[in-house]
Amino acid sequence: MSDYAPPLQDIKFVLDHLTPLDELAKLPVYEEIDADSVYGVIEEFGRLMSEVWAPTNAVGDHEGSKVEGDTVKTATGFKEAYQQYADAGWGAVPFAPEYGGGGFPWLVGIVQQELLNSANMALAMAPLLTQGAIDAILHHGSEEQKEKYLLKMVSAEWTGSMNLTEPDAGSDVGALRTKAVKQDDGTYRISGQKIFITFGEHDFTDNIVHLVLARTPDAPTGTKGISLFIVPKFLVNDDGSLGERNDVHIVSIEHKMGIKASPTCVLAYGDNSDGAVGYLVGEENAGMRYMFTMMNNARLGVGVEGLGLAERAYQHALTYAKERKQGYAPGAARGEKSSIIEHPDVFDPPGNGYRVSLLAPGDQAWVERPGYPDTAALLRASGALVAMARAVAASGPRNHCASGVTKPCLGRNRMSSGRRPRIVALSSHLPWVAVS
Repeated sequence: MSDYAPPLQDIKFVLDHLTPLDELAKLPVYEEIDADSVYGVIEEFGRLMSEVWAPTNAVGDHEGSKVEGDTVKTATGFKEAYQQYADAGWGAVPFAPEYGGGGFPWLVGIVQQELLNSANMALAMAPLLTQGAIDAILHHGSEEQKEKYLLKMVSAEWTGSMNLTEPDAGSDVGALRTKAVKQDDGTYRISGQKIFITFGEHDFTDNIVHLVLARTPDAPTGTKGISLFIVPKFLVNDDGSLGERNDVHIVSIEHKMGIKASPTCVLAYGDNSDGAVGYLVGEENAGMRYMFTMMNNARLGVGVEGLGLAERAYQHALTYAKERKQGYAPGAARGEKSSIIEHPDVFDPPGNGYRVSLLAPGDQAWVERPGYPDTAALLRASGALVAMARAVAASGPRNHCASGVTKPCLGRNRMSSGRRPRIVALSSHLPWVAVS
């Protein structure tokens, strides 16, 4: 059985011929970036994904994550794989240099997302949620908040999480009841429970920066009365060092059908005090608008998850189809049996078109140019990628025949992981990806 090999040739072809990479390099913000440096980054990053991250994928599916005391113990090798990613500065590549970033176009970050998801989607969700949290703070946080949190988040020393859903407030997020009470010092005390929080607790980093939706006592009803708060796991001192533990704690993790190694957490805020300490982002009652910055980042990321899963499933199915011999292909001489890839109903290679749909328009500087596709167009592309992932992942076990529905089949793992983009996409209001 083959392991994961980053599709560098395909990616280079798309970057060379179908994306505005050359045009991006002409913009002042990217004047020190050229095609060779981009390809060098992608190749080296791909090596980490294939050699370090990809081998942990099956382990994670087998072991899952477990609550141990007041933290979550992740699967064997996950913490070490994340540490190598953070130590090498890979999380910083597509962010601005003023916050410790590498200054590369976001297009390079999209390529990284594909490779992350192909290598180990469960593990990839930690840095991808962090990217969304960075985006929200970058666009809506105060200068003090940016200085306090972004350097450590961009470097991947700290992770971020998105806290919207509550037991009685899922799609109807306006029904949330988590409370935020303002204090004399300008902070807020946050109390309530959040569910389905991806990497809301883990053993990778010293701190987790939670972005939490909550309601002040005199707020209007519905989504117009929601505010956004930064609630760190550990409070951060003025010098950047970690202070006392905040009152946010793990209650449990969900037992899911797929991506079992990604801890989907139930978090309690303020159970042991008058509330966890939170810091208002922007203005009161504007939290839903601010959170949409992170949500849209995640929505497009779901599309890239689809691409990454489909690529990994395709690679496994292709290798198996070349190695497995059964029957005789049309026109084959009787004697040695044919590889199943020689049978017409098995040979059905996917194209590069889906990779183009998210790579081509993937950079903020390019977004600001006239004629850039609107958000709705990008979300449609994301939805198409999710649907494609489901179809390709489903074809992997089919090519493995009866063994494709057994646990050892890695194509089956892709298919169970593929449930996550489908569910997330549907909950993120992408009805066109309602595939079975």
